[in-house]
Amino acid sequence: MTHPLIPQIIDLATPVAETLGLEIVGAVFHTNQNPPVLRVDIRNPQQDTGLDDCERMSKALEERLDIADILPDAYVLEISSPGLSRMLTSDREFISFKGFPVIVKTSAPENGNKEWTGQLIRRDETAVYLNQKGRTITIPRALITQVQLDEPR
Repeated sequence: MTHPLIPQIIDLATPVAETLGLEIVGAVFHTNQNPPVLRVDIRNPQQDTGLDDCERMSKALEERLDIADILPDAYVLEISSPGLSRMLTSDREFISFKGFPVIVKTSAPENGNKEWTGQLIRRDETAVYLNQKGRTITIPRALITQVQLDEPR
C-alpha cells in the first residue's frame, strides 16, 4: 500500500527533477525502518542515470522537502535509479521494447489463455499486439494485468 504522503512528495519532486533534466519514476516511504527511509527513483532520459544525477537530485530535493516541511520527523532520503524494470507500463517503454520478447498476463482467459508470450509489436488504446511465430496476437488492454520483459533462457 502506498504511503499517503507519496502523491505530495511526487508533486514536490517532479518540478525539481525537471529542472535538473531528470524524471521521477516512483517513490516509496519505508516507515517500518528507524529512521524512516524515503526512496525516490529517478531516470535520466538523455543517458544512463549516474551517481552524479542521484547526488544532484538528492541535494535539490532535500532542500525542497525541508522548506515544504511535509515530513514531520527525521528520515533518510535515498535517491536511486530503478535500473531496468522488467514491467512495461509507459507508452515510452512499449515503444523502446518493440520487438523484444514479453509475457502478457490477463485477469480472465482470452481465447483460453491467461498468459501469452511473444515479440512485442505495439500497444494502442485498445490492445497489446504480439508476434507469436509469425502470427499477430491481439490481447485486449482491459484484460491485461501485466506486461513484462521475458528473460532469455
